[in-house]
Amino acid sequence: MLHHELLLVLSLLFAIGVLHTLSQRLGISYPILLVLGGLAISEIPGAPHVTLDPDLVFLIFLPPLLYEAAWFTPWREFWQLRGPIALQAFGLVLFTATAVALFAHAIIPDFSLALGFMLGGIISPPDAVAATSVLHGLRVPRVAVAILEGESLVNDAASLIVFRYALAAVLTGSFVAVDVVGDFVLVSVGGVAVGLGVALVVYGLHRLLPNTPSMDASLTVMTPYLMYLAAEGLECSGVLAVVAGGLFLSARSHDFLAATSKVQTTFVWSTLVFLLNGFVFILIGLQLPRSTEGLGTAALPAATGYALAISGLTVVVRFVWVFAAAGALRWLRRSGDPALQPDWKSLVVIAWAGMRGVVSLASALAIPLLLADRTAFPHRHLILFITFVVILVTLVLQGIGLPLVVRLLRFEPGDDRRVRDEQALSARLAAAALAHLDRRSPPELRDHEAFQHLRAHYAALLGAAQPEVAVHPDIRARHHALAIDLVHAQKAALLAARREGVFDHEVVRAAEDQLDMEEARLHRIRH
Repeated sequence: MLHHELLLVLSLLFAIGVLHTLSQRLGISYPILLVLGGLAISEIPGAPHVTLDPDLVFLIFLPPLLYEAAWFTPWREFWQLRGPIALQAFGLVLFTATAVALFAHAIIPDFSLALGFMLGGIISPPDAVAATSVLHGLRVPRVAVAILEGESLVNDAASLIVFRYALAAVLTGSFVAVDVVGDFVLVSVGGVAVGLGVALVVYGLHRLLPNTPSMDASLTVMTPYLMYLAAEGLECSGVLAVVAGGLFLSARSHDFLAATSKVQTTFVWSTLVFLLNGFVFILIGLQLPRSTEGLGTAALPAATGYALAISGLTVVVRFVWVFAAAGALRWLRRSGDPALQPDWKSLVVIAWAGMRGVVSLASALAIPLLLADRTAFPHRHLILFITFVVILVTLVLQGIGLPLVVRLLRFEPGDDRRVRDEQALSARLAAAALAHLDRRSPPELRDHEAFQHLRAHYAALLGAAQPEVAVHPDIRARHHALAIDLVHAQKAALLAARREGVFDHEVVRAAEDQLDMEEARLHRIRH
């Protein structure tokens, strides 16, 4: 039995690799192609039925994905945009859940408001990975991307709280709004407190223990699970615990992670997140056909109509909220920083990037089969089907359409400020190195050619990085392409040296590592 499960996992890994490569060739965001690929695999005769345990999603997949997103979110930017992020993460979730509840209660026979709020809580949070992967490489203002990333960090907690209280109302038949609001605050504040507490303990372990890069990387992988389990064990929000702890440790990472640990940790997390995201999205595709099993052939047309109508509602509601909330914030902050206030084009992108994903899937699957009196849970199969259709419609249609929307909006070149910042920072760093060298080693600079060459190197960097030097974008692109070509030329020479066998193997390996890191740095700059 075990070897069959292992074979299934390896087969899915192979499919993830093939589909990811194909997505790069086709220029399609990989979550979209993975979902469609999973859907296609599920239709193959004899394909195994994969049953996804919601507890597995919440416990195995969610903590590391949230932690990685929090780790790479700059705290300063997150705090500066706390207003629009909070309105998106909490206000939009509640607004969407309410709209879906009222709409579903009105159009679906015998569908209570409690079931409507439960459905609304399930489908209200957009997926972080889907939006950022689609936007990758597109010319979109940074403020829009920052709001989307910040929203995705927190909205999962709000949606899960709405879902759990609505589910409790269905199971018990009672609902007290005052108690819900109080519990909402306690769960949220408690989650943040637990996350920060665990983060402080982990921070102390990193600082006090003589850890190796491998141990540092391993500890960062364990950290989100510790935060999530501790918070959930205390009946607080595990999502907010992971986000709060991740933001804290990311802001203090320079205190406890050495350079080698940072490099190794980055590679470990890049691989881990890629595999987790790949599994999540291909499993979504594999689960979609099973959502129709409990409906029956006669009910399928009506269920499809409900699902498509609710999918359209979620898109419209997001547009209404995004523009209304932006107008309210602009009115309240008349003297605010214009750079932190997205224009109408950015608002269109934020409103369109509402693709649903893993949290909606896991929440829908977490609906129990039976009520307390052992009767079947009402409309469970219909809720599952609607959820899967909303995921498919928003992920595929909005995901494929987002690049087209960005192109139609024709954003002005927005990388001028980034280029100026890169030049100014490079100039500051080179100047600091020169000042340190002149202050600490004047005799060596006067008497030794090696030190003079070192100073000349940093002087050349300072001259090349002066912010006032204007570089045409085409020249900058050609310069960057040439830098990558030079790395490839060095790699070709290194390969020839390896074949000759003249140099020590460890020396060749070290040179190869340096060239790989330089090439990776250049590719990050390009993207």
